[in-house]
Amino acid sequence: MTPNSQTIRFFRRRIPTFECESGCHDCCGPVTASSEEMARLPEKSDTEHAAALAALSCPHLGRNGCQVYAERPIICRLFGTTPRLACPNGKHPETMIDPRIERQIDRYFAGTRHVLV
Repeated sequence: MTPNSQTIRFFRRRIPTFECESGCHDCCGPVTASSEEMARLPEKSDTEHAAALAALSCPHLGRNGCQVYAERPIICRLFGTTPRLACPNGKHPETMIDPRIERQIDRYFAGTRHVLV
């Protein structure tokens, strides 16, 4: 396991979860992810990426929601868990993300190359 894998696993365990609004995909827009996270996702064609970007969507969003939910990037997991990335429907976990963990994630993002999903 690479140090980056350990970091991603560490953050995933500390980002609180909550039940999303059924059928809502408002936070499933274009996002970026690290190369490590991208390696966990199925490859999408340039055409699929272009179509998703034109629709301000994610290439992994299907008719029934996120097709890669278990492996979704850290940024996707953060939506609704912090006031900085608030859910447009007001959904959130009982306890928001620990501000110390959020700062660590910010430092991880600042120091890690990210690409468009």
